[in-house]
Amino acid sequence: MSLLNINHFPRLELLGSPTPLEYLPRLSDYLGRDIFIKRDDVTPVALGGNKLRKLEFIAADALRAGADVLLTAGAIQSNHVRQTAAVAAKLGLKCVALLENPTGSVAENYLSNGNRLLLELMDTEVVMVDALHAPAAQLEEQATRLEAQGFRPYVVPVGGSNALGALGYVDCAQEIAHQSEGVVDFAAVVVASGSAGTHAGLAVGLELLLPETELVGVTVSRSVAAQLPKVATIRDELARSLDVACAAPVTLWDDYFAPGYGHPSEEGMEAVKLLARLEGIFLDPVYTGKAMAGLIDGIAQHRFRREGPIVFIHTGGAPALFAFQ
Repeated sequence: MSLLNINHFPRLELLGSPTPLEYLPRLSDYLGRDIFIKRDDVTPVALGGNKLRKLEFIAADALRAGADVLLTAGAIQSNHVRQTAAVAAKLGLKCVALLENPTGSVAENYLSNGNRLLLELMDTEVVMVDALHAPAAQLEEQATRLEAQGFRPYVVPVGGSNALGALGYVDCAQEIAHQSEGVVDFAAVVVASGSAGTHAGLAVGLELLLPETELVGVTVSRSVAAQLPKVATIRDELARSLDVACAAPVTLWDDYFAPGYGHPSEEGMEAVKLLARLEGIFLDPVYTGKAMAGLIDGIAQHRFRREGPIVFIHTGGAPALFAFQ
């Protein structure tokens, strides 16, 4: 199968059109290097975000299977759960979400504002759990309960991160290649690396379409040693499904996720403020703020393999800003 023929897989047309690839002149002047941004924060469902690309394929598979419930899991302020709930609403399906509180925060804003508020507006059925210590097993257990009630649940993995969902970021890589062709030669692409599907999909697409462009995943929750197998497993399964070979090293930077997943960092929040002040674009405290902190420090520390323009993948998440005030 040709890499470009990802539409061989069932897909819902939720995205509508390619997301913008924009030059950031004021940030570029500030950093002394040309910076572009891929605006996946402006996808058209539920205030935007990267999960919609994955859900185009995952939700299509759910409909093919005859599901009437999308069942997923995440943190209280999960962008993925918000977007899954919105797609369920759009398709007339029920959404059930297992939610954990990874920070242990008891702040009212964190517990009820931001993404959590949006789940209430969409009438999402929330099941609180002490921790998502084994999310796949916990989701299967909840699916069994729903089946006993007469529902037909479809399990959407945490982050929508499996080989099927990662197809959405092969598509994103194709957009970047087409939008930059004959215009700009990107030295690097920077993305937040969390549940690993976005990173894995970009890894497959960029290796085949822009092989001289370095892909850097900035981890938001784990060390390189813990994150690397997650990215590699999805990437390899995805490559097999597309009948292509991918062997490029997976590049991960784990210097920026402290003090831990869901906990804002000083450097991350400075990056959020910087982009807001210079470009009027809002990052988030959990993913893109820390990834942008990695990009900024990577330039200062000369960590990128070659000189030239950098594109930052904005995966969304700004609604969480209202939960961390």
